[in-house]
Amino acid sequence: MSELNSSDQRINGVLSRLEAVVDAENAAIGSDPNFDLVRSNSIKSRCLYDMTMLFSGGRPVALEPDHKHHLETVRTKLEINNLKVKAHMEAVRDIAEMIKETVAAAEADGTYSEAQFRATELS
Repeated sequence: MSELNSSDQRINGVLSRLEAVVDAENAAIGSDPNFDLVRSNSIKSRCLYDMTMLFSGGRPVALEPDHKHHLETVRTKLEINNLKVKAHMEAVRDIAEMIKETVAAAEADGTYSEAQFRATELS
């Protein structure tokens, strides 16, 4: 197998794995409460690392038109993924803030807390 064919196969493999991970993540965010976003992100990061290593050789990799098209497709899906992950994380922060406010409100039932009681001088 020539070096070019080997490089083509590696490029196809990395792009295909990355695309599959991003597709699965995009489909699951907001619809699958059991989806493991941390694991998916880890796999996605590994694919991006592999792609970086593949393209960081001593000489630039000449991409075939099919690779360029595939790379552009994956890039578009990553942009959508970025928006979905940001929205998901914002929703998680909002929910955490609501829980925090609910707990604080439940604890503030009109009586003094221990710290407030100790700060008050008794005469």
